[in-house]
Amino acid sequence: MPKFLLSLIFVCATTFVWAQDSQQEKLEQRKAQILQEIKDNEKMLQSVRKKEKSAVNEYLIQANKIKLKEKLINTTAKQEKVLSNDMYINQVQVNKLKKELAVLKEDYAKMILKSYKSRSEQSRAMFILSSESFLQAYKRAQYLKQYTNFRKNQGLEIQEKTAQLVDFNAKLDGQRKVKKKIIAENEKEKQSLEVEKKEQQKLVNSIKKDKNRIAADIKAKQSESKRIDRQIDRLIREAIAEANRKAAAEKAKENPGSTAAKAPVSSSKIAMTPEDKVLAADFKANRGRLPWPVEKGFISLGYGDQPHPLHPSITVHNSGVEITTEDGASARAVFAGEVSKVIVLSPVNKAVVIQHGDFFTVYQNLSSVSVSQGDKVSIKQNIGKVRTSGDTGKTIIKFLILQNTTNSDPENWLQNR
Repeated sequence: MPKFLLSLIFVCATTFVWAQDSQQEKLEQRKAQILQEIKDNEKMLQSVRKKEKSAVNEYLIQANKIKLKEKLINTTAKQEKVLSNDMYINQVQVNKLKKELAVLKEDYAKMILKSYKSRSEQSRAMFILSSESFLQAYKRAQYLKQYTNFRKNQGLEIQEKTAQLVDFNAKLDGQRKVKKKIIAENEKEKQSLEVEKKEQQKLVNSIKKDKNRIAADIKAKQSESKRIDRQIDRLIREAIAEANRKAAAEKAKENPGSTAAKAPVSSSKIAMTPEDKVLAADFKANRGRLPWPVEKGFISLGYGDQPHPLHPSITVHNSGVEITTEDGASARAVFAGEVSKVIVLSPVNKAVVIQHGDFFTVYQNLSSVSVSQGDKVSIKQNIGKVRTSGDTGKTIIKFLILQNTTNSDPENWLQNR
């Protein structure tokens, strides 16, 4: 086989194995991340149970735990598949080495036998001396030398192939053990998942007994949520109008006769400075990569219109996402910007609006705020504490993203967890 083809096969095989190892490593990292999320989720669940608060909240946390368990099972299944592929490649290599080794040993045995029959120095000397010419004698001497080297190299090759075979067999043995462990872990998680689902069903049954009260509570909260949305929308429009008035005043100073300076002030689209445009472009470029507004947590209510998780007949609307987090969690800015508004929604509920060019992020349901209007904030800077409800025991931050006055699904902007 040409050397080039052999090299190509080696490179391809090496690249594939490297890719397999890289994939296995990524899956292991993802698995560790999911396990940490399950641990955090369990902590939240235990906190809610200790407070003996809302069964609905417990259900939502339990539902997220089930989702995480399913992700974990899926990840370990992928690990097993990648490992099986890797084992198959190694087994093919073992089979190939065994065949090569068998051929080498057979050839070597024949060569040794032949050497044994002509082992005496006299027979070698006669082989050279019986040459018809000096050139033939020289060639015969060279042949004997090459033959000796070839025999030596074959012996070394047998040793090398044997060592490779031992190495691949050891790898396979290790992989079999890892695979066995992964299968056992997966089975354990499946059993755990079944237990979680049974627990969840118990919760559902207990909640159904109080269905009417819970339905009324959901509707009341929806009404309150819409009221707050209107308030935030009004305040953002006021902020836009104020910024536009300032921009118009600056233009009027620069060019008193300009008709643009006298145009009506918009409250739906902000007039951006060059700096604002850069900031807005940076914000937009980070779509799908923004950090979460809390360090730990999960989305317990998504964006837009959707059936309530416990009462599918009730459609709930969410202008952002609700993220359930742990008690005492801090809210943090998802991007650099300027605090546009600090809103007191109620004596125990505050919100912070941060401007990023023509984008706004809103952090709602804060018990305390550590920033003021006009403050410049950096990415991941703490801006306040998330409020824990005294009625339900929930610690939830409501997070919104708007471009001017148009809401956007924050989940599409936040980095994957």
